[in-house]
Amino acid sequence: MKAGAALVLTADPEEAGGRAAGEACAALGGIRPALGVLFASGHFLSSAETLLRAITAQTGPIPLVGCIAEAVVGGAREVESGPAVSLWLAAGLGPVETFAMEFVRTPSGGAIGGYRFEPGRPGIHLMICDPFTFPADDLLAHLNQHVPHTVILGGMASGGLDQRQSRLFLDGRVLSQGAVGAYLPEAEVHTLVSQGCRPVGNPYTVTAASGNVIHELGGRPPMERLQDLAGALSARERELLASGLHVGMVVDEYQAERRQGDFVIRGVIAADQESGAIAVGDQVEVGQTVQFQVRDAGSADEDLRRMLEREVAALDGRPPAGALLFTCNGRGSRLFSEPDHDAELVARLVGDVPVAGCSCAGELGPVAGRNYLHGFTASIAVFPADPETPQGVG
Repeated sequence: MKAGAALVLTADPEEAGGRAAGEACAALGGIRPALGVLFASGHFLSSAETLLRAITAQTGPIPLVGCIAEAVVGGAREVESGPAVSLWLAAGLGPVETFAMEFVRTPSGGAIGGYRFEPGRPGIHLMICDPFTFPADDLLAHLNQHVPHTVILGGMASGGLDQRQSRLFLDGRVLSQGAVGAYLPEAEVHTLVSQGCRPVGNPYTVTAASGNVIHELGGRPPMERLQDLAGALSARERELLASGLHVGMVVDEYQAERRQGDFVIRGVIAADQESGAIAVGDQVEVGQTVQFQVRDAGSADEDLRRMLEREVAALDGRPPAGALLFTCNGRGSRLFSEPDHDAELVARLVGDVPVAGCSCAGELGPVAGRNYLHGFTASIAVFPADPETPQGVG
C-alpha cells in the first residue's frame, strides 16, 4: 500500500483542487490511486462541485469520499481558520467499493437504505455522515446487533453547522444529505479511538434505570454518589466535574481491572435535584458498570499518546504508509493550549507519512469490537505499508 497527500491553502476552488490533485498524484509516483479522501474547509460550501471537478480533471474518475468540514487536517497541521483543502490518495488497497446511504421517514418511523452490510464480510467501512439527515447512532446500533464484527470508522460532517447543511463527496458527485462511505474488503487498516477522558472515584453498578436515565448507582441516587465524589477530589478536579460531567460505561464487564480507555464515554445531559437521578447520552441497562469521568487537555493528550504508542508497537517494526484522522471539533484550540495537537502527535509518533482528516461533529469508531458514535474523540485509521515499502515514501 502506498499513499500520497496534499494540503493547499487557497480559497479559489479550481486552483485548490488542481494543486491538491497534482501534488498528491506526484507523491504516488504515477501510480493510479485506488481511493481518494477529500476534506475542504467551509469556504468551499458553495463551490464544492467546482472543487471536485478540478480534482477529478487530474485524477480521472476514482473512488472518492469526503466532506466539507469546520477544520481540515493535512500532515501535522489542523487548519481551523482560513481556506484549506486536504486530499489523500492511496494505491494498493485492493478493491474499493464506494456507496451512499440515506434515511427515509416511514409511517412506522424510518428506514435506512442505499447499501447493505453483509454479515461475515472482512475489512473496514470508512463513513462520513450528515448530522442533520442521517441517524448514524441508529445504524451503528443495528450493525452491532445484527451484523457483528463490522468495522466502521469516520465521522459526522461539521462544515455548514450554522446553516444546518452539509456537503459530502462521493466519487464525482456532491451530496447534501445522507452518508457516504468506502468499503475496503482487503486493505489492512488498524483503527484506534482515543476518547480523552479519565475515570475518577469508584465504579458502580446501575441498580435502577429507565431508558437513558440512571435512578440508582449501587442502591443510591447518582447525585448522592457525585456529591460524595466531589468532596474527595482536589479543587482542580472539582472544577473539571463542574465544567462538564461525563459517565464511562464499561465495555467489557468481565475485565477484572479497568483503566482509561476501557469505557465508552457519554455526557451527562440532565440532572434531577429532587430525585437525584441523572440522564446520559445513551441507553442504560440495570447491571451495567459505570464510572464518573473528567476530561481535560492533559487527559486527552495522555490517552492519545498512549494509544498511538501502543499502535506503533503493534505494527512490530512495519512502517506505516499513511493515516486518516477524524477529530472532534471540540478538540483543537478549543481544548488544547497549542495548535495542531492531534495531527502533530500523530505525525510525531506514527511518522512522517501522508495524513489527512477533518474535525467532526461526532466521530465513528470501534471500541472492543462494537461501533459507537463518540464525542470529543480522535478516531484514527493507520494503513501499514507493504513490507518492501521504505518508511516515509509517499
